[in-house]
Amino acid sequence: MQSTLPLRPPAHRVDPRARQWWRLRGLGVAAVVALPQLVVALVLGGPLWLWATLIATVVVGVGYAAVVPEILFRIHRWEVTDEAVYTLSGWLVREWRIAPISRVQTVDTEHGPLQQLLGLASVTVTTASARGPVAIRGLATAEARELARQLTETTQATPGDAT
Repeated sequence: MQSTLPLRPPAHRVDPRARQWWRLRGLGVAAVVALPQLVVALVLGGPLWLWATLIATVVVGVGYAAVVPEILFRIHRWEVTDEAVYTLSGWLVREWRIAPISRVQTVDTEHGPLQQLLGLASVTVTTASARGPVAIRGLATAEARELARQLTETTQATPGDAT
């Protein structure tokens, strides 16, 4: 008889530095969009409509960086138990994932350039699911390393074929 996993929000928040990571990513995207607009506006002599789109891009980018990271920090949660990996993420569309430990196939850590700068990492748990991997982003590097170790030990000790 298979027991059911408790349906509840995950217990742990991501690292507070994740707000800065999300903020820098948002500003980076805005800069990638705004820079070509600025170059074209300067080369073409600055048609009014182009300056307006550039200003709109900057306002939206700065607004996103000011507001969204705080929302993401309040929403993003994670937890690992002996039975499952739980995640809650998203801001417009919230995604709540529960992956039974017996379905875990691989555990990976990722440290992008901004994450390295801020001492953060992501843990990706690949499961035998068509839905794809479960990602826990915005963890302190040491916490991500320990989580990957814990998950690896737990999955090795859990019977099942992860299919």
